[in-house]
Amino acid sequence: MSAIEVRGITVRYGDVLALDDVSLDVREGRVTGLIGMNGSGKSTLFKSILGLVRPLSGTVRLAGGDSASARRRGLVGYVPQSEDVDWSFPVSVRDVVMMGRYGRQGITRRARPSDKTAVDEALERVELQDLADRQIGQLSGGQRKRAFVARGIAQDAGILLLDEPFAGVDKRSEATIVRLLRELAASGRTVLVSTHDLHALPELADDAVLLLRRVLFHGSVGEALEPTQLARAFGLDAGEDAA
Repeated sequence: MSAIEVRGITVRYGDVLALDDVSLDVREGRVTGLIGMNGSGKSTLFKSILGLVRPLSGTVRLAGGDSASARRRGLVGYVPQSEDVDWSFPVSVRDVVMMGRYGRQGITRRARPSDKTAVDEALERVELQDLADRQIGQLSGGQRKRAFVARGIAQDAGILLLDEPFAGVDKRSEATIVRLLRELAASGRTVLVSTHDLHALPELADDAVLLLRRVLFHGSVGEALEPTQLARAFGLDAGEDAA
């Protein structure tokens, strides 16, 4: 079963072609790694999937419905790149994780005991329970990413999108995030994660997608990491190391 169905998505920013007729199926219960160099369209693809960018053409289906419906129903969680977040905003780590419960709280957004329990459990899973009351901007890069992963866990979203979650993080945070994503996939959730860390890809992902404005390859991680495949995505000679 495909949890994410992308069909013929084309996106332009003025004269810049960001995505060119991209089609993609992301299967349920698996971690899919999205690989490509800077400017390849990875973030634009995430925003298109979420309905945050209006494409010139094409469609997206999430869990059988459209993006807006999936967001309203809390079916999709999103961990953005660090530069997309205002780290000076006066919210605690616990507040950030509680945002994942908003879709279940109605217009009052009043936290119920079940919401508080879900947040506490998510913080424990990402090993941030001792920092729950700290302002989010006071955390290290890796801790910040773990907080946003905790938000997705608390949300109980069936689909989780992570845009470069390993950029600038420490080894402990990277290992924690990899472990959590594998656990989430094993429990039936669908994970699409973009990353530059090719060395960690075999441990992280079940499938890999190579993107350069178009989908160049979608299949096994082992085949995606072959030099001839990476050369297409990164513009390297087949003998060079893309990492």
